[in-house]
Amino acid sequence: MITSIAHTTIYVLNQDEALDFYKNKLGFEVGDDMKVEGDFRWLTVYPKSKSQLQLVLAEPKEEPMFTKDSAEKIRSLIEEGAFGAGVFETENCQKTYEELVAKGVEFIQPPTEQLYGVEAMGIDNSGNWFSLVQR
Repeated sequence: MITSIAHTTIYVLNQDEALDFYKNKLGFEVGDDMKVEGDFRWLTVYPKSKSQLQLVLAEPKEEPMFTKDSAEKIRSLIEEGAFGAGVFETENCQKTYEELVAKGVEFIQPPTEQLYGVEAMGIDNSGNWFSLVQR
């Protein structure tokens, strides 16, 4: 029986730049950072207080996961901002929003009251959007 989800993938344009963003701007910790099968890099990050679900910061490259054509298509979609990184929760959306803006994180929507809480919409340095939510 499956008991939990351990990892989910966010496709990024450059792993080093994404690592800098998620670690130094969002304050995430590094889970794993290793080379596997040639130049395939397994790179994971997670919020400091929760390591149960780690984000894999993956660069779409030819081999081992994609053909050259499919890797190029995914990179193109990332550049268009067609992917979402998910929902990040916070206890105080306004305060976290202000802290992240001060660190240079781009937001496309400031904290706004929604039916489910307060939400701001941000963008990582690859163009993936994310929701910052206070329930």
